[in-house]
Amino acid sequence: MRKLKREMLLLVVVLGLAGFLRAETYEIDPVHSQVGFRIRHIVSHVNGHFDDFAGKIDYDEKNPEALTASVTIKTASVNTAIAKRDEHLRSPDFFNAQKFPEMTFKTTGVKSAGNGKLEITGDLTLLGVTKPVTLHAEALGAANDQKGNSHAGFSATGTLNRKDYGMVFNMAMDKGGLMLGDDVELLIDIEAVNKKN
Repeated sequence: MRKLKREMLLLVVVLGLAGFLRAETYEIDPVHSQVGFRIRHIVSHVNGHFDDFAGKIDYDEKNPEALTASVTIKTASVNTAIAKRDEHLRSPDFFNAQKFPEMTFKTTGVKSAGNGKLEITGDLTLLGVTKPVTLHAEALGAANDQKGNSHAGFSATGTLNRKDYGMVFNMAMDKGGLMLGDDVELLIDIEAVNKKN
């Protein structure tokens, strides 16, 4: 009987800890976040970002390797601060926003690299093609606002080859070389909120 009581007490403790350590769901705050990119243009770089995106992150500060994330980005919201260029980026030469209005990212694994650094792997779907992407991320901490809502911050970088997704448009230069690079740098800053009320 005593053994049964001990086992039941242990089960209660384990279940209690599991509930205590359970990850919380945070929603990305687009006002305080940015999903950006950079690509080589002739001899320099062009920077851009997306204005319309949303996503959720399940995160436990005590168990960061359990992090999962799902993000949806509206391709028509691409913004490089030049209207004519953005119109071209929305065309079939690049994002083909009419046919593929969204790109998505979903985590497949997370490894801790120490000191708040994380290696996040996930599937990026763009132009109907899904390929794995690795992000080198940093958990920037969590804090409560004046309303008691919990905020968690993350910063991440990564690189993808746009040709892997079928985005092959380019132009040859008069003196050799191509106008655009193939590699695209990903520059991501996220603030996400777990609303208590």
